[in-house]
Amino acid sequence: MKKKKISLSKSSFIGPLIAVILVAVIVGFTTDRFWDFNNWNNLILSVSITSLIAIGSTLVIFIGGIDISPGGMVALLTMLLATLVKFEGLPLWLGLLLTVLIGGALGAFNGVLNAYLRIPAFISTLASMSIFKGMAFLFNNGSPIFSIAEGMERIFYGKIFNVIPLPFIYVAVLYIFFAFYMKYSKLGREIYAVGGNESAAKLSGINVNKVKFLTFTIAGIMAGMASILMASRLNSGSPNYGAGMEMSAIAAAVIGGASLSGGQGKIVNTFLGAITIVIVQNGLNLHAVPTSLQNITLGAIIIIAVLIDVWRLQAGALVKKIFSK
Repeated sequence: MKKKKISLSKSSFIGPLIAVILVAVIVGFTTDRFWDFNNWNNLILSVSITSLIAIGSTLVIFIGGIDISPGGMVALLTMLLATLVKFEGLPLWLGLLLTVLIGGALGAFNGVLNAYLRIPAFISTLASMSIFKGMAFLFNNGSPIFSIAEGMERIFYGKIFNVIPLPFIYVAVLYIFFAFYMKYSKLGREIYAVGGNESAAKLSGINVNKVKFLTFTIAGIMAGMASILMASRLNSGSPNYGAGMEMSAIAAAVIGGASLSGGQGKIVNTFLGAITIVIVQNGLNLHAVPTSLQNITLGAIIIIAVLIDVWRLQAGALVKKIFSK
């Protein structure tokens, strides 16, 4: 039994890993600029924002939900951070802390809508995305705010020992934390249980509403952290930031093997999915592909990933049925 679990764990990792390698090889063969050191440095920086949002999106998918509000959160939170620090004079550290906490509050709002008011996750987060995006335009008359604080770029562009980019450290620490958290913590196991079978989870004594609420709250906190990186990237806040990020995060989770039916997947695999998405986007940028076609490509990737997810479950059920005879 133990060997079987190990082999299943390995197989769930191999698929996303093959996707990363395949995409990298294809992009690498089509343009030499892909292998340039500066391009790889940009890839590491770019994947950090997507992968942080993807952690929260993956947890929501684990409970059988979907969160399409992170893009709106990023827009609102970057504007809020810029306003608090530049116009209200708050210390940068306090502005950063409030950004994370308010991100958690926005996620908690989604959690209340879904868990306690029983509004389906797709509808509730669609509505909240519009609300957050609209609120972002209330700041500074809807205009971007530049030069938030001196040295803020170091949060994004800083390096340890002048070699390792700080965003790589943020991502590594958080993914390792959530990998262990999902496996060994009570809430982590409950998230899987709720996504696997909500009725059974209730019968086993799990407070399903609380689990959903906390999961959306964590997703909001992750969006808050991603917002800090986004604001630090250009030392600015903008109501236009975050556009399309929710789709990239969801795609990363699905490519990583998270089942949209809930209860299945590994958080570490989501990082591989995020790398795949960012490499595809990077390849399209290197070839100067218009934004319209990039959006079409991302949508196609999501469809393919969902089809793989659906047919994987169907194929698994068929194999199980054949061997049970």
